Amino acid sequence: MQFTAIDWTIMIVYFIISLLIGLWVSKSSGQSSEHFFLGDRKMPWWLLGISLVATTFSTDTPNLVTDIVRRDGVFGNWVWWAFLLTGMLTVFLYAKLWRRSEVMTDVEFYELRYSGKLAGFLRGFRGAYLGIFFNICIMASVTLAAIKIGSVMMGWSPMQTIIVAALITVVYSALGGLLGVLWTDFFQFGIAMAGSVAAAIYVVNLPEVGGLENLLAHPNVVQKIEFLPNFATMKWESIVPIFFIPLCVQWWSVYYPGAEPGGGSYVVQRMLSAKDEKHALRATLIFNAMHYALRPWPWILVALASLIVFPDIASIQKQFPHIDSSIVKDDLAYSAMLTYLPSGLLGLVVTSLAAAYMSTMSTQLNWGSSIVVNDIYQRFINPDATEKQLVNVGRLSTVLLMIVACTLALFLQNALQVFEIMLSIGAGTGLLLILRWYWWRINAEAELTAMVVSLVVSLVLQFGVGDSLLGWEKLCIGVGITTVSWILATFLTPPTDDATLEHFYKKIRPEGKGWQPVKAALLAKGEDVSSDGSITPALLAAFCGCMAVWGALFATGFFLYGRYTDAGIWTTIALIGLFGIQKMWSKIRFS
Repeated sequence: MQFTAIDWTIMIVYFIISLLIGLWVSKSSGQSSEHFFLGDRKMPWWLLGISLVATTFSTDTPNLVTDIVRRDGVFGNWVWWAFLLTGMLTVFLYAKLWRRSEVMTDVEFYELRYSGKLAGFLRGFRGAYLGIFFNICIMASVTLAAIKIGSVMMGWSPMQTIIVAALITVVYSALGGLLGVLWTDFFQFGIAMAGSVAAAIYVVNLPEVGGLENLLAHPNVVQKIEFLPNFATMKWESIVPIFFIPLCVQWWSVYYPGAEPGGGSYVVQRMLSAKDEKHALRATLIFNAMHYALRPWPWILVALASLIVFPDIASIQKQFPHIDSSIVKDDLAYSAMLTYLPSGLLGLVVTSLAAAYMSTMSTQLNWGSSIVVNDIYQRFINPDATEKQLVNVGRLSTVLLMIVACTLALFLQNALQVFEIMLSIGAGTGLLLILRWYWWRINAEAELTAMVVSLVVSLVLQFGVGDSLLGWEKLCIGVGITTVSWILATFLTPPTDDATLEHFYKKIRPEGKGWQPVKAALLAKGEDVSSDGSITPALLAAFCGCMAVWGALFATGFFLYGRYTDAGIWTTIALIGLFGIQKMWSKIRFS
């Protein structure tokens, strides 16, 4: 593979435009911390939605999907497809509640919802735990993917890749704040999608692959193409952990950045920066639709083609002997396939991968920095900080987070490794994150218990007594122990004080019956306690959303497979889902 002048030109022009966007918005972003981290809460839904899609379109995502497909087939993607259930609940139940809260970060929520010193401690602890530790792990995983791409496609050392990719990203992120991130995301998403689609078309038509029909009929591929469970041919030891556990346990029980039950991290940041509640809901809806239905198939096709060209890890190592064998895993096959691209297209695709890296990293940096500033520095270190000081600390923390993440990336081996660790550490906390908006009795002690027990159980199972257990068994054990622990903590400790609960209820106005005691107390005082009414329309809309998105995802797959009857059935399901969303929309109440 050889980069030509046109390839370098495409990449350099892209880098220059990204830096110019950061410079363009730097002055307005530096006006205040709210401008820097939330765009002054005036962002439109379409810009926020595209930004979220671009953020989750990371360099490690094609690698992760390739790793999954090569090991477990297309069917293996249910380990993340199941998170659509979480996503649709976030859209129709939680987006408007988050926007209504008017907090600066998802971590600030703790002192809105809970009371006492423990609420403050929980805010600081959660800020360090998620905004720094979790966030750095995610960025390290993304950077590892960039290192692998740089090694395969450019012949660069890990340090060369880090210096080029990270330096440009950290400059425009530190200058432009969220507004810079949003506009670069919008620009980067178009490049990333164009690159992935073009790469898939070219790779499928390589002489070694022989076109789509030959690809799907190849012996190395034919057993990998199913994406719905086939109980006649699949083994239960595959169906249970890949399909049933994600759909029955994982989606509601674990914390994973970007797919948190009830919303969290950079998804919440986008909701909080929206113009109003409707814009917050629409932004998360378009994100989930595009994230699950639009993007996966180009990656899947390249992954399937790699099974023909590089049938095993040894064949990848043979093709790239200069790469450290410790990082040659199945996920490297995606980058390996891209080395077959011709001049011009090669530059576009490498640039699209750079765009994917930069969009994810810039979002993680800005969100992590917002927590460092708002929930650690201003809350505990310098409560009287000026807006200028807050922005300066935000820019400094952006740089430091990048340095630490890039350093950690040098010690990781593959993206799936990080994905599985993240799932296990957050096992059992998800149900609490869902219920804390709709049940008054959950308190700060329950939140703290869930986080501590989940972490301890995960570490014990990963590095102690869990050697003989399968991954899904560890997950279920972690979920069970953690869930029982925080429920017990809820009932064995005092509830949040009345004043905090009443303030939260009046501000958020959650639907359902879970706040009846608080509502009754407010009624006794003669206060207005109107809520948004029934939760049923939102739940039905979430169900229809899943029908629409999964329907579109599977219809596309069956169309590519040439199974047009099945494609027609799933298209019909998708259209019914869209009709249901439209009917339920008018029944969802906004402020």
